This record gives sequence, structure tokens and C-alpha cells, in this order.
Amino acid sequence: MRPIDWMVAAAYLAGVVAAGMWLGRRQTGASDYFLGRRRLPWWAILLSIVAAETSAITVISVPGIGYTGDLTFLQLAFGYLLGRIGIAWLLLPAYAKGELQTAYQVLGSRWGPHARRTSSAVFMVTRAMADSVRLFATAIPLAVITGWSYPASIVVLGVATLLYTYTGGLRAVVWMDVVQLGVYLLAGGAALFVALHLAPGGLATAAAAGKLRVVDPRLSLTAPYAFFTAVIGGAMLSAASHGTDQLIVQRLLATRSLADARKALVGSGVVVIAQFTLFLLVGAALWAAFPAGRALRGDEVFPRFITAHLSGGLAGLAVAGLLAATMSTHASAINSLASATTNDFYAPLAGRAGDDAHLLRVGRVFTLLWGTVLVLGALLFRQKEAPVVVVALSVASLTYGPLLGAFVLARLSRVRERDVVLALIAGSLVMAVVVFAGPLASRLGDPGMLSAMSRLAWPWYVPLGTALTVGIALASSMTHGRTDARTHGRTDSPGHGGTGAA
Repeated sequence: MRPIDWMVAAAYLAGVVAAGMWLGRRQTGASDYFLGRRRLPWWAILLSIVAAETSAITVISVPGIGYTGDLTFLQLAFGYLLGRIGIAWLLLPAYAKGELQTAYQVLGSRWGPHARRTSSAVFMVTRAMADSVRLFATAIPLAVITGWSYPASIVVLGVATLLYTYTGGLRAVVWMDVVQLGVYLLAGGAALFVALHLAPGGLATAAAAGKLRVVDPRLSLTAPYAFFTAVIGGAMLSAASHGTDQLIVQRLLATRSLADARKALVGSGVVVIAQFTLFLLVGAALWAAFPAGRALRGDEVFPRFITAHLSGGLAGLAVAGLLAATMSTHASAINSLASATTNDFYAPLAGRAGDDAHLLRVGRVFTLLWGTVLVLGALLFRQKEAPVVVVALSVASLTYGPLLGAFVLARLSRVRERDVVLALIAGSLVMAVVVFAGPLASRLGDPGMLSAMSRLAWPWYVPLGTALTVGIALASSMTHGRTDARTHGRTDSPGHGGTGAA
């Protein structure tokens, strides 16, 4: 990068940290720190949701998918919108009742503290794993563009993000998300403009090569972007991530009303479709403009194009866009993990649920702790072969299905708390085997069931996990119901003081 590019990237990084810390002044309590006093405007929450679910994975992997394939990845986004519409009317009303701090209080109110803490713990494991992958993902383009090592990139990003997240809480996170969304969309637009200028024939060349195909009509359980696989899987994934993940639900709880939460949630689905379209078109345009990238892995194409063809500060803008995408998601992860730890575990177990000032101090301690955990997780990550967007979504899908299954049971079934806890744990363990079936089959030399599982397209992970969890809970309920009935019958027998009707 040239000196002007370094200046643009450094100015952006310093400005975000300073602005975030300034927004965090005068925090008065945990409700302010974690929910912005429930006074944040719906349009800011909408943009923050999009920024929170978008990381450097989108900015580098989605163009790579468009470069190496076509636009069929966009079918997932259509499913995302459908899933959000369902959640907006089926689940959001439950969040609008009372003064909830986390998504998992709904399960606690339905069954009890064990269900609440188990579901919260499942969220923490998933979010920590997925965001460690996302943080690592940013090290890939930063290493290519700046020459930094992966560890140096991870530490710089982790520390910078932690500074304003620790000070400012959710209010700082949301308003910085709004800024950062604009920055990385501007960077994507600039890259598309340059690529179209360089490409002979522009997108017409890509279209002639079939790069602009959107719909894949195949019926397949193994092709991730076949139409029904992508739309159904995308809808279930979005329903789980936006209906049960504290990272998103926390924002919806910070709106002023149920109507505002619905506008923010459904509107974010529309914006995500536009965003995916932009970055997929960047990949298609790069295919025509940057043939040298065909010898590279998909995740390396966009960073290499930045170093080769963006000048006059545009490379610095692109780096700022990568930083923005990662910092928005990373800040959201830290704050949501700290919120769940404080409100689902510490406050009820310590008997300090009503002490808002004390919970603010505790929340900041947990913010530091989770910021450190995510950086360490990113430093330990080693997978570089698969597109990181697929790796991250696969990891997230490991427990999204079981969590969604628990919320479905809360709405539709009379199973007991122990059945739900058992189903959450068992469903997550089974899905761990499914998600990691490929590496397990390679390590164990298993050509049978594990190899077959590894061929299942990842968009089916959430539907499968949801069905498994619901099925396990219902089966456990029926088993315990028969056991309880037999026990009840023995208790009511003549020898045990019952009526003993002849």
C-alpha cells in the first residue's frame, strides 16, 4: 500500500475508536450499557443488524464466490428475508412483553432457570466459535494487503474494537455499526466501479460465461445453492440467527416498540439482499477484469485485486471497509456475550438482578473477558482451505438448529424443562458430529456414515438440528410421561393409600 492508503486506513481506525469511546460517556447502568435505554431509532437498529451479521467474511468471501461460481448464493438471501418475516410476527411479540434483557429469558419464563442458562450457554459456545472464525478471516486480506502477519492483524483489530465496546456499550456499537456499514458498502461500490472500468465488455462478458445466473433449479441435498436447499436453509438459518441469537435479539430489545422492532428486522432482510448482490457482482466483474485471480483461492481474489489495481487512496478505503466489517461484528459479539453472561448467569446466581449500577461494572469485566477469548480463539484457528463464509455459517449452524427447536417447543409443546435441556444438549452434540463429519471421516478413515453426512449441504444443518431437537424433546417427554404414569399408578394403589376401586 502507498502512504496515502496507510493514512486513510489509520485515520479510519483511530476515528472509530475515538467516536465509540465518546458515545459511551455517562453510562448509568447495565440497562443503558446493554440496551441503550431502549431508545434507539429503528432505522439505526436496521443498519446495525446488517452490519452485525456482516463481517470481513462477506467482504472477501462473497466476491470470491461470485468470482469462482455465479450469483446463486443470492438465493440464500431470499430465504433470509422469509425467515425474518416469520420471526417478526411469530416470535417478536414474546420479546415485547416485559422488560427482557436477553432472548433466553423467554425460555426461562416458559420452563425455568435451567432452560434459560442451557440455551444461553449454547449461544455463547456458538458465538465464540463463529466470531473467532470471523476475526481470523480479516487477517487473510490484511496480511495480503499490508504485509502484516495473521497474529498482528488479529490483535490490532481485537484491541481497537474492545476499546470502544468496553467504554460505550450497545449505544456505541450501534452508531458505529451505522458508520461502518456505510464505509464497507462504499468500498464495495468503489471496487465494482474500478472492476467494470477494467473489464472488457463489463458485466456482459461475465453474463456470457454464465456468471450472472441467480437460480439453480436442481433438487439436491448436497448442492448448497440449489434453489430449495438455499431458500429453505436460508429461511431457517435467518429465523434461528435473528430469533434466538442474543447478538441480534439484543438490538431488537433496544428499540422503542414492537412495531419498530418489526420494521428493523424485516427491513434488514431487504438491505442484506442488496448487499449480497453488490458483493457478488464485484466477484463477477473481477472475473472479467482480473484473470490473474483464477490461479488463486476464492478468498484471496479480492485482496489481490485491491493491491494490484486500487490506487489514490482506494486501497486504503478498501482496507477501512474490511476493518469496518469486522469491527462491527466483533463489537456486537463481545457486547452480546457479556450481556448474556451478566444477565443469564451472574445476576440471578449472585442475587443482584436489580442492582443496575453493580451490573454495569460486572458487564464491563465480562466485556474484557470475552474480548480476550475471541482474540485467542482467532489466533488458534487454522482452517484456510474452505471459503471462510462457509466455515463460519457451518459453525453457527451447529447450534442454531437446537436453539430454534427450543423456541419452537416453547410456542407449540407442553414438554417439561428437563426434556428441553436434554434435547438442547443432545441436539447440539449430534449436530457437532454432522458439521464436522468430513474431518472426522478423514481422521478415522471412515468411508461409511460419516462420509455420507459430510456430503449434506450446509444450509440443511439448521432444519436438521431443529427437527432433531424437537424430536428428542417430544420422545423424552413421552418416555418420562409413561414413567411418571406408572409411578403415579403405584402410588395410588391400595397398598400405597390410594382409593383402590375394585
